[in-house]
Formats: sequence, structure tokens, C-alpha cells
Amino acid sequence: MKNGSNFAHTGGVVLVALTLALSACKGGDKPDASQATKPADASPWPQVTWPLKEDPALERRINDLMATMTVEEKVGQLVQGDISTIKPEDLRIYRLGSVLAGGNSDPGGRYNAKPAEWLALADAFYEASMDTSKGGKAIPVMFGIDAVHGQSNIVGATLFPHNIGLGATRNPELLRRIGEITAVETRATGMEWAFAPTVAVPQDDRWGRSYEGYSESPDVVASYAGAMVEGLQGKPGAPDFLDARHVMVSVKHFLGDGGTTNGKDQGDTRVSEGELVRIHAAGYPPAIAAGAQAVMASYNSVNGEKMHGNRAYLTDALKGRMNFGGFVVGDWNGHGQVKTCTNISCAAAINAGLDMAMAPDSWKGFYESTLAAVKAGTITPARLDDAVRRILRVKFRLGLFEAGKPSQRVLGGKFELLGAPEHRAVARQAVRESLVLLKNQGGLLPLNPKQHILVAGDGANDVGKQAGGWTLSWQGTGTARADFPNADTIYEGIAQQAKTAGGEAVLSVDGKYRSKPDVAIVVFGENPYAEFQGDIPNLLYKPGNDADLELIRRLKAEAIPVVAVFLSGRPLWMNREINAADAFVAAWLPGSEGGGVADVLLRKPDGAVQNDFKGKLSFSWPRTATQYANNVGQKDYNPLFAFGFGLTYADKGDLTPLPEESGVKASKVEAGTFFGRGELADGLRAQLSNASGEKVDIATLPAALPDGSLQISAVDHQAQEDARRLTWSGKQAATLSLLAQPPQDLSRETNGDVMLVMTLRPEQVPAGEVSLGVTCGEGCRAALPIRDALVNLPAGQWTTLGVPLKCFAAVGADTSKLDSVLQLQTSSKLQLSISRVVLGALNEAQHTLPCKH
Repeated sequence: MKNGSNFAHTGGVVLVALTLALSACKGGDKPDASQATKPADASPWPQVTWPLKEDPALERRINDLMATMTVEEKVGQLVQGDISTIKPEDLRIYRLGSVLAGGNSDPGGRYNAKPAEWLALADAFYEASMDTSKGGKAIPVMFGIDAVHGQSNIVGATLFPHNIGLGATRNPELLRRIGEITAVETRATGMEWAFAPTVAVPQDDRWGRSYEGYSESPDVVASYAGAMVEGLQGKPGAPDFLDARHVMVSVKHFLGDGGTTNGKDQGDTRVSEGELVRIHAAGYPPAIAAGAQAVMASYNSVNGEKMHGNRAYLTDALKGRMNFGGFVVGDWNGHGQVKTCTNISCAAAINAGLDMAMAPDSWKGFYESTLAAVKAGTITPARLDDAVRRILRVKFRLGLFEAGKPSQRVLGGKFELLGAPEHRAVARQAVRESLVLLKNQGGLLPLNPKQHILVAGDGANDVGKQAGGWTLSWQGTGTARADFPNADTIYEGIAQQAKTAGGEAVLSVDGKYRSKPDVAIVVFGENPYAEFQGDIPNLLYKPGNDADLELIRRLKAEAIPVVAVFLSGRPLWMNREINAADAFVAAWLPGSEGGGVADVLLRKPDGAVQNDFKGKLSFSWPRTATQYANNVGQKDYNPLFAFGFGLTYADKGDLTPLPEESGVKASKVEAGTFFGRGELADGLRAQLSNASGEKVDIATLPAALPDGSLQISAVDHQAQEDARRLTWSGKQAATLSLLAQPPQDLSRETNGDVMLVMTLRPEQVPAGEVSLGVTCGEGCRAALPIRDALVNLPAGQWTTLGVPLKCFAAVGADTSKLDSVLQLQTSSKLQLSISRVVLGALNEAQHTLPCKH
């Protein structure tokens, strides 16, 4: 399976068409916009056979329904709202086609809402959509959710390894089974639509969504796409296709999401059409041949044109050349990024081929503007009817008109299926097969479980960290052990097996011990992230923070053999850690089944090998922290560990010491941090100013304005002088600014509900107003009053305060060009200390400033 040749399930016609099309495409072609309009016989796009033949009876039902629908009802089908801003009662008026639960959207606004609450919400939306007491037609709403590594929004669900780990298994049939289980657990909680699978082909590992891709190789992605679609939906032509034990999919993100310049999420993919097809479209022909019911448009541009508005690709290539018979859904306000569009108005996207707009918080405005565009003729009746027909066709195929509310369906409310033992067994198999062994000096592994084993590192006993992003929340942060009742941490898995064998595993996150262990397993890695929050400027691991490396080195210095288990959503430059450890395992983001790691690292009690390593790299491992063009098949390909590498116990696992020069000057703070550990991020400088025009750039501490209206000094929080104390005298208005050069573009973060999060300690709060603001060029400033929020914080105690970026946008900030990412201003006496300023998700602050303006 290494070369991705398993297309048997998609049909020979697809394989031949795809092979011919791809063999004609050369990766080095220069972009040529004219290629989008080439005649069919010269097109690089493969012709795909849509597996569902026209059903005259189904088409008659659609025709009969559409003949009775008003234009308002038709437009409603084109709109999808998020459960955080739409209520079931709204569907009785607006008759929307779908609702979704975004990554941070949950019943009651609680990330750990119970499964029964999810099901009750699904019932309420369905019943409202079928209620005609206020007029309208009974057309069932579809409920979509990001079930991207299992039904991962729900407490207790089985959490599979993220796609980067599944790519290392080279096992499409395992993917099919994972799809089946995900569908069952999703149906049990009331939804019938999974926003999966992701068939991106990441080409730059700095991209924050790299772990959502199976591989940098289009062959591996293509070999998985059809199997996962069939697992989730069932096989076209089979009696169980789209039945009550399956869900519909949306294959994503069309197109080029993994190829953006510098790995910037939602950026521009600048490639020839041939390369776009050969690499980035590889997963779509097998997914279409498997009957995928929806495709999700991508945020990114291709050669400068946003995909949500790209008719040549959405309509001509996808629906035309590749015969896609489902519907195209947008991503979270993605239509708003199209030229001439806003979040509440974008006829251009519908005309380009978008059938359903994901308008999470903009659904009402989008509905009204789309209705106006239809009545004005900007959107033609034919285009409207085509979109509605595609959507209704899927609803009829799913049997939603006859299904009844979700709790009355076959699996509705069967919560014993969440994390069922047989489901967890498959997830545990996936963990075992995903682990990649990069080093095994002196054959240290597998370990004797009868030994005294020290398990250390901040990832050893943390399900949230081993599960990664898109786990109970968008970023996967802010969770607790109690949120994962059907899971084992990596430490728990090791401890269970050691105890059974007569040995002992002791947990010590910091690696300190009373009795010297025979061996140490250090579990560490990236903290959870999702989408653009995970974008990084280079491939350094936790720049400016060597705590994990120091832990490994300390244990080694104490003559303790060390096995390093690295949790990550991508390959990173880890030469120092690999050198320091005796064995190094890339464990990716394994999900709920930490026991799967123990299954491979530990021997059986009788000393025999329990499970060998099977995982092979699906992403090439970098030689330096600047080796971004590092994909198999590229010119001058020279990785540290090549695509397909992975040791087994039969291999000699010794490794000569690696160079420890990263090739990049290390940043003092991590990506997404403006101020932390006493350091400003690159490109930022701190300045004090006052109403008299005095300005002081802060070069050394302490510092103050000449009139003493504002002073700054160093104080301690978690380390010596890692925080700053600010003291306003009240003489006149004074401001602390964090100035950015070049200006920072935080428009993606604003759309994604990201917050500016400050770790602070209020020491003296004034009677007068305090403002927190940003600036965005000449004459562009937005500020929010925060005195009341400061008053309500615990005095003299460290806490966190978050301010949604959209609050600044609501009062006039252009967050695409911020030249000051923070301005604290008051004319009254105020004293507070700040130790950290970062971009964070909505659940990453203890206190949140509501948007008031």
C-alpha cells in the first residue's frame, strides 16, 4: 500500500482515467490561468463515473416538492447556520436547509455537554423543520458536525488517531472500519452529516492543518479517500447505503488547501493546473466514485482566486468534468472572503457553484441578501433550482423525510455505542499501526514490562494532549481527564500492562523519582491546536522552551535509558531530542487509546514481542528547521528520514549523532504569542506614550515616561522577571502599545472566533475608565472599555482575560492590518501586571469580555 495502488473499490474506469490524467501532468509547470478553459480533450481533470444512476421515482418526488416551494423556501435550503446563533424556533420561520455545530458550539455553550443534550437539540431542530404550523413545507433539516477523528465533539466517543497517524498505517481497510464506527457514534447522538474526510495533500508542514492530511503523497491520500467515504456512507448500490447506521460525508477542502505559499492557512496555492490536479485533487476522483454526497469548498485561493468563488473549478471541473452528483457546501463564512462579498452577502459564490453556504453567525443576513439577489435576477432561477435539487436529492437519499426525529431512529440514543469496547479495539489497533520508530539504539525496545519503569513528560497522562485539536473543542484545549470516560492515557496503558506482568510503572511528569528506575519513557510534544492557530514560521519545536530536552538529558545523565514518545501533528526538527534519547517514537496524535502505545513498546510477560512497529512515515522528516520543500518526488529531495521510513524490531536501529544546528535563529516565543516568558515576539516592540505626545520605546527595564504618567518594571510570575508591572499615575492619559512592523493580518483569527488573551494580575483598579484597543493604520483605532471587567477579576491574583477579536472589528478595527496588537490606556490611577499576551480559543480564558458597543 506504500504506493497507494489500491483503487479496486472505486472501479477500473476511474483508475484508468485518473492514471492517464495524472501521468500527463508535470509538477514543474508554470501557472497558466488559460488552462481552466481548455477543451475537454486537453483537460488535466480526470473523468469520473458517478456511481448513482438517475432514479426516476426520486426525481419525481423532488419535482413535485419543488413545484410547491416558494422562492423563500428554496433560498432557505441554501443556508446553513450554527447552533450557537440559530435556535430551533428560527427554522419555523426561515426554513434553512441545514444547521451545524462548529468546533466551539455545543448545547448550552458547554464543551462537555452530555450526549443526551446533543440528541435533544437534534430532535428540536428536526421537529422545527417539519413543523408547518406557521406555514411552509415540511423539509427535514440536516445536522452537520466535525466528526474528523471519530465523533470527537462528544464526551465518551471513541477518538481515533488523527489522519497523519492513519496515513502511517498504510491500511485503507482499517480506514473503512473507522468510518463505519464514526458513522454509528455520530448517528447515536443525532447527526447525519460528518464534515469528513479531509483529503488535503499537505506540502509544507508549517501549515496548522497538516495533521488533518493523511500524507504528503497524493497516492496515499487517493488510496484512502474512497475507503473512508464508503465506511461513513456505505457502498453505493448496497442496501445499507446512507441508511440509519451511516452518515453523509463532505470531502474537503476543494481545492489546494495543502499547497498554500509558506503553509499559510487560507492562503494562496500558486501552482499550474496540472500540478493542482496531480497533487491536490488526488483524493476527489475515488471519493466521487464512492458516491460522496457533499464536497466542502476550501478557504484558500488558487493563483489568486478564492475557491468559494471559483466557477472554473467548482462547477466546470468538479460538477462537470468529474461528474460530481452531490452538492457543494462552504466552509465557515468562507464565502465572505470572495472579492466583492461579505459574510452576509455573496451571490458570486452561489453563481460560482456553491450550493449551500456555511453562514454560522451570518445566516440571517445571508438568507436575506440571497433572496434579494434571486428576486433581482442576479442569481438565476436555473442556478437556484440546481442548488436546491442537489440538496433535496441528498435529503431524500438519506430517508430524512420518513426517518422521524433523531431519537426515534435506529441508533438514536444508544449511547452505549459511544466508546464501545469493540470500537475502542479498532482505535487501539490504529494506534499500534500508526507508531513510527525512528531510533532504537542498542535495541532498547521492546521493554521488559517486569521492570521499574518511570513514565515522565507532560504528555504522559493527558488525553487532551494525545488527542490534539478538534477534540471536544475547536482547538482541543481546556479539557480535563473527566471529559474522557472511555479513554486511557499513555501512562495508564503502560501501568496496566506493567502491573499485569509483575512490574511497576510510576508517573512523574517532571521526571523526579525516589527510587531509580530501570528505564524511563518520556512522553512529550506539541500542545493541541487547529487550523491557523497551528501555523508556525519554521519547523522548530517549542522555540525558546527546552524543558523537554532538558528532562531527557537529565535522565540520561543519571544513567537511565530513555525512550522518547513524541506527540505531534507534523514532523518537526527534533535532532537534539533524537540524539539525547536511546529510542525515539513518532506517535502523532493517537486519540483515546493510549494503551496502543504500550502494546508496541512493551514485551509480553513471557518476554516475547507483543506487537512490532508497522508505521511508515507518510510525511518526510526534516533535516533542518527550514526544510519546507521536503516532499517525496520533489527535486533535490533530501530528508533526514525519508517518506516510507520506519524501523521494525528486526532492523538495526542505531543512529549516529545528528547535527544540532537547526538552520534558523530561534524565536524567543512560540507562534501565536505576542508576549511571554518576558519576551516579545519577533516584529513587535513595546512603547509608552501619553496625551502630551511623549513616547518612550522600552529597551531596558525599568522604564517610564518623563512625566511619570506611566511606568513599567519587571516582576515574577512563573519565572524570574517573566512578567511586567504597569503603573499609571493618573497625571494624564497614558498608553502601553505593542506595535507591529510589518502590520499583522488577523482577519482569519477574527472570523474564527479567536480571542486576545492576557494573563494578568490587577493590583489597583481605578474609578475612571480603562480601554483596551488596537490600531490599524492612520486614523484607524478601535477600543473597548474594560474597567468593569478588571473590577470583577480577583484582586491581587493571576488570572486570564480574553477579548474576542470580533469585538474590535465590531467597533471599527480592520483586523487585516493591525499595526498595534494591544493598547492599554487610562487617565486614572491603575496598577496591573501582565505575564502573557497570546491569541487563544474561546475556552482558553477564565474570564471573557462580552462584545458591547
